Amino acid sequence: MDLSNLKPAAGSTKREKRIGRGEGSGHGGTSTRGHKGAKSRSGYSKKVGFEGGQMPLQRVVPKFGFKNINRKEFKGINLEVLQMLADKKGLTKIDKQVLFEAGLIQKNMLVKILGNGTLTTKLEVTADAFSKSAQQAIESLQGTVVKL
Repeated sequence: MDLSNLKPAAGSTKREKRIGRGEGSGHGGTSTRGHKGAKSRSGYSKKVGFEGGQMPLQRVVPKFGFKNINRKEFKGINLEVLQMLADKKGLTKIDKQVLFEAGLIQKNMLVKILGNGTLTTKLEVTADAFSKSAQQAIESLQGTVVKL
């Protein structure tokens, strides 16, 4: 066996459909496009969202609002969650790594500490942002707040 007698497996290749080469080919006349209408004509291309002349959906539905490209998406973590973590694992320092290991956030999320719940232990909390009530609650127990 050598390169000169290699060929594709039986039935794996099909002949090209030669369109518009006379009636004898079986694909002459209308060249498989059917009769009349926009799709049979040369240069036809369907526009995106075209609905056959009916008013397209993207023109019927009104436009509103906008997407702020500068938005920062924070994952909110409440004080009660921090207290629960501190009690369960006996922690005094809580940072993004601790929250990640506890399964509360993903690796590159921005974290904001929120003031819901009560705090009873002195904690050193490191996060990207803090609400005023959360910051006051942490500092009232002589805890420290570190903003990244």
